[in-house]
Amino acid sequence: MKEIMLVCNAGMSTSMLVTKMQKAAEAQGVEAKIWAVSLSEVDENVKNNNIQAILVGPQVKFVVKQLKAKFEPEILISDIAMVDYGRMDGEKVLSQALSMIGE
Repeated sequence: MKEIMLVCNAGMSTSMLVTKMQKAAEAQGVEAKIWAVSLSEVDENVKNNNIQAILVGPQVKFVVKQLKAKFEPEILISDIAMVDYGRMDGEKVLSQALSMIGE
């Protein structure tokens, strides 16, 4: 089971992307738990889950460096490309997460 957490400002706009990523995972036969949280919920979620990848929305890209310093190499962290986020391209963002994890 892959655990992929998305981080955005409030956790709202990213929830649509989560839904598209879940559909892409199902279509590819990938077992994945994918969810979105706000910045303030990151630490609690890391503590309570077995997260392999954190993807950060473009609106909070400025925290990538902080998150990497705090959680890598245990959890891999990257930002979501603005074009993929803007298009809500669940398949592409899922592919990014899976390649980070090494799948």
